[in-house]
Amino acid sequence: MRARALAPLLGAVLLLGGCAADSSVPQTNPVALVNPAPPELTPITSAPQAETDCDAETSLRPGPLPQPGAMPAGSPMAAIVANGRVRVGVDQNTYLFGFRNPTTGELEGFDIDVAREIAYSLFGDRGKVELRSVTAAERITALRDRQVDLIVRTFSATCQRRRDVDFSGVYYRATQLIAAPRTSGIRSAADLAGKRVCVATGTTAAGPLFTLPFRLTVLGVTNWTDCLAALQQGHVDAISADAPILYGLIAQDRHLAVLGDSIGSGAYAVGIAKNNPDLVRFVNGVIERLRTDGSWERIYATHLSQLGPSPGPPATRYGE
Repeated sequence: MRARALAPLLGAVLLLGGCAADSSVPQTNPVALVNPAPPELTPITSAPQAETDCDAETSLRPGPLPQPGAMPAGSPMAAIVANGRVRVGVDQNTYLFGFRNPTTGELEGFDIDVAREIAYSLFGDRGKVELRSVTAAERITALRDRQVDLIVRTFSATCQRRRDVDFSGVYYRATQLIAAPRTSGIRSAADLAGKRVCVATGTTAAGPLFTLPFRLTVLGVTNWTDCLAALQQGHVDAISADAPILYGLIAQDRHLAVLGDSIGSGAYAVGIAKNNPDLVRFVNGVIERLRTDGSWERIYATHLSQLGPSPGPPATRYGE
């Protein structure tokens, strides 16, 4: 009985199969696969201005840190405390330094913790910080237009940038390297001749690529994760960035490797709007606290231990 019961169903299946193969049924053409390039993937055709006209890393000598919540009257720090939050421009797309944790939805990373430590010295509360996501290309504009009080976003101090903003002392030093697929045949910068290399627009990463003794194509995108997408989709052959940024990308794609020797360096500092010497000295006081009370090492261990043993906080240079 069971076989007789299944017979009509089998007949229906065969009938449907026959209809599907009927030449009278319209056939659709296969749809071509779409492989769009990341937004704003654009050529960078000229090198940034050479860094020869200033000492980019020297900052103002740290001032004494007042008690949290008791900033000197009339100071920019007092104005920030009066606002109830310090507004800090950060990244949300650079793993290890500033990224949004997909589980908690919170921003995390080395830079995020530095921003929270500045809030702690201002308010006595690491939560009194308003983290505003800005792209690398928006950092100077955000400070100049007073959209934020500070920038803590893998922001290298350079002479060219010092024309528009001021910087704290250096709180992290990185070397610039190359990352490419393990099977690409690229083993060092010498293998980049004729290749397409991705960088984040508005960063210093393009500069060293133009000093290499051969031609290559430099392409810029908005965020470093866009470089990873461009590489995965075959729009570029390699990425050049500071080592921590590259290792953050590798954590998201184990088919990549960091290759070769350093081709440049970055000296990360806190960006501050021009003509705020008291705020520069205050931030430098915070950085000195991080260096001496163990906080810098704690932040490194929390976010960057996968890079290897801590190199210790970088030496700082102060002027007047």
